[in-house]
Amino acid sequence: MWVEKYRPKTLDEVTNHKDTIQSLNAFLATPKAMPHLLFAGPAGTGKTSVALCIAQQLLEKHWRDYTLELNASDERGINMIRERVKAFSRHAIGTLGNIPFNLIILDECDQMTADAQTALRRIMETNSRVSRFILICNFSSKIIAPIQSRCVIFRFAGLKKEDIVGCLQRISKKEALTLKDDGASAIVEYCGGDLRRAINVLQAASTLSKTVDEKVVLQVVGQASPKEVGEMLKKAFAGNYLEARDMLYDLMTRRGLSATDIIRQIHREVLKLDFPEKDRAELSNIIGEYDFRLVEGANEDVQLSALLAQFAKFNADGGKKA
Repeated sequence: MWVEKYRPKTLDEVTNHKDTIQSLNAFLATPKAMPHLLFAGPAGTGKTSVALCIAQQLLEKHWRDYTLELNASDERGINMIRERVKAFSRHAIGTLGNIPFNLIILDECDQMTADAQTALRRIMETNSRVSRFILICNFSSKIIAPIQSRCVIFRFAGLKKEDIVGCLQRISKKEALTLKDDGASAIVEYCGGDLRRAINVLQAASTLSKTVDEKVVLQVVGQASPKEVGEMLKKAFAGNYLEARDMLYDLMTRRGLSATDIIRQIHREVLKLDFPEKDRAELSNIIGEYDFRLVEGANEDVQLSALLAQFAKFNADGGKKA
């Protein structure tokens, strides 16, 4: 997998997060003074990679022997904390290789039960002489306050477009691929700030063609072209409701796209419209209502047709209701 093949080995290889990397390098300069760490942020922003880089830089060739890596979403109960984590955190570190402490990496720890988190906070305190914890989560608000107070918290934001494109270009060069600008933009738009998903999409696209452009990317991710969605919206705002609905049905039947995928693409394209900000806000509010109806199980055809009918009430020139 390219995600593992090109995972950074040192903190200096990590994409962006310069302030976080600078702070962590300062901790690594005096390892025994390093506190417990809590990494929070969206998926695919480098939290686990940074944790593994810390383990490899601190423990060097012995890092696998002195590192316990667990995914708390798989083993989320109190027994996991009492049995595996507690036992490992008490291991004597010895003198081999001048190991400063054991390292315990708990991924997806916001999925741990309240009892497990309560048990963990005491272990973090009593075994701090021989062990350090790196907790990784998507939502720090789901971590109990006593654990948060025992950690230094680092927040990982979604990566910027130029950072993701730069990483994809480096991988493409090493894999003898030609990544076109429109292909890179399509990957970024689909993946947002999730670099892991972007790399997976690039690898999937490489199986179809050695030249990765927008057409290949859209074929892989199963989405409509932004131009097609934009044309459908243009017809709806111009009052050509039936033509817009025909394009919608074409996307759903010929492309096999789900209503959820289409409505998300509609939302992205609406935000790009040259409408007054007030009208774009109102349109986003309407989209949110129909998205909620779809989540609640309403009929996809009826709801998306009704959404286009709402758009048909707007004038494409001024964005005012007709």
